Amino acid sequence: MINCLIVDDEPLALDIIEDYISKIPFLKLYKRLQNPIEALSLVQEQKIDLVFLDVQMPELTGIQFLKIANGKCKVILTTAYPEYALDGYEHNVVDYLLKPIAFDRFYKAAQKAQDVLCNVASQPVPAEPVVVPNTIYNPGFIFVKTEYKIQKIYLDDILFIEGLKDYISIYTKTERIITLQSMKKIDEALPNHLFVRVHKSYIVALDKIESIERSRIFIGDKIIPIGDTHRDNFFKQIEDKNV
Repeated sequence: MINCLIVDDEPLALDIIEDYISKIPFLKLYKRLQNPIEALSLVQEQKIDLVFLDVQMPELTGIQFLKIANGKCKVILTTAYPEYALDGYEHNVVDYLLKPIAFDRFYKAAQKAQDVLCNVASQPVPAEPVVVPNTIYNPGFIFVKTEYKIQKIYLDDILFIEGLKDYISIYTKTERIITLQSMKKIDEALPNHLFVRVHKSYIVALDKIESIERSRIFIGDKIIPIGDTHRDNFFKQIEDKNV
C-alpha cells in the first residue's frame, strides 16, 4: 500500500482526489490538508510515500514545498497551470496532472508512482534523476520551452523533428514549433518504439512514414534523408514492423 497525502487549498479539489484515491486499491489516504506547512511536518517524519500537491497555495507554493522536502517523498503535482511543469520536473516529480483531472489520467499517474516506489524499494542506492532542461516527457505528450511559454505537444501529433544548430523544429500536423534544445536531449525524451533518429538532423515518427525509397523517407510533402550512421538501426526497426 502507498501512503498518500493530499495538499490543496481548494476543498473541491481535495474531495475529488480523495474520491479517486478511494477507488484505487494500492493507494491509502493518510490525510488531506489545506496547509502545506503542516504537510511538510508529516513528510519530514517520513510517514508519507506519495503527495498529491497543488502548486498555487497562499502559505507555501508547491515548488517551494518540493525544494524544502528535498526528495523525502514522491510527488504528483495537481494544478490548473501548465507553466509550472518545467519547475516540477526539475524537482523530479512523478507526474504532472492538469486540472480538471480525469480519473483515467489520475489512475495512470498512480500506476507510475507505484512503479517508481517499487523500484526505489528494490534498490539500496537510488539512481540519479535524469533532467531534460527544456523538454519534459510524460506518457502521451511532452512539454517544450518556447520563447514565451511552455507548450504541450501530443506525441501523436508529431510528424518529424529537424535539428538546426542550437535549436530544433518540431513539425506537427498543424504547426511548426521551435525550441532551444539539442537533438540528443529530445531523442532521449521520446519513446524509442514511436520515434527513431534517422539522420544527425532528423527524428521521425515511425507511424507517420508514408514510404521509403532507398535513402529517403517520405512524410507528406517532406523528403527526409537517412544518414549512414543511423541507417542500420532505422532499417532494423522497420524490419521489426514488417508484415
